[in-house]
Amino acid sequence: MSVTDSATVARPHRSRFRELRRANLILGAIIILALVGIAILSLFWTPVPPAKMQITHKLQPPFGFGLLGTDQLGHDVLSMLMAGCWNSLSISVSAVAIGGTLGTIIGITAAARRGIFEALVMRACDVIFALPPILSAMILGAFLGTGRTTAILAIAVFMVPVFARVALGSALQAWSRDYVLAARAIGNTQLSITVRHVLPNIMSGIIVQATIQLGLAILTEAGLAFLGLSVPPPEPTWGRMLADAQTYFHAAPWLALLPGLAIALSVLGFNLLGDGLRDLLDPREAAR
Repeated sequence: MSVTDSATVARPHRSRFRELRRANLILGAIIILALVGIAILSLFWTPVPPAKMQITHKLQPPFGFGLLGTDQLGHDVLSMLMAGCWNSLSISVSAVAIGGTLGTIIGITAAARRGIFEALVMRACDVIFALPPILSAMILGAFLGTGRTTAILAIAVFMVPVFARVALGSALQAWSRDYVLAARAIGNTQLSITVRHVLPNIMSGIIVQATIQLGLAILTEAGLAFLGLSVPPPEPTWGRMLADAQTYFHAAPWLALLPGLAIALSVLGFNLLGDGLRDLLDPREAAR
């Protein structure tokens, strides 16, 4: 087969690949927009107040009493899932925003300063990576008590080194570009170059990383809630719904399956969205 024939065969495959990645972006966006809509709606309306107990209707199956049934205390499962969606998204978004902002600032500063500051930043990132979010939450919980703030800070601390590494790697590449060298040659300061030239050119990678990390943050928050280190009762969370459902799994499997599916769907949505944004915002990645 000639080179021309090979290129002709490769083009349809590339086209189908691009269509698949575009479909990932659209599907991920639809899932996330639906979850955000449900979360916002839960602030104003749920079929039943999530904390309301209806003991006479406990452990009712889906469509038996309410759309998705009730738990062991008679709470409406659909209402709890809706309220849990707000708690999971708000905690995850807050944690990624805090961790992403601090990590990006640290990363671009290390790229500008280089030398011993960069080395110290990398060693600090290694130390933080050795402390998983659950352990961080336990340590913070001993000082602050368990709750929303503890969960946000525990996840944010783990996110800082992730963004610091991404920002550092991208910023180091940007500092080697001709337009940055030209800016240095005409006397611009490190701060000016970082803010005007480096940061705008690495933001696409930061946005993609933030989208992917949101999926991990939701999974981590569910783990913290499962251990009782997140939002305290009576506010519902997907992780605590899973924890409470363990005892009743054989009698009422939907109590575990429904919040598990909600967690899996949200993580899938953010991963698909991040995968699609990577191609949209980074033409080099799309070309590869």
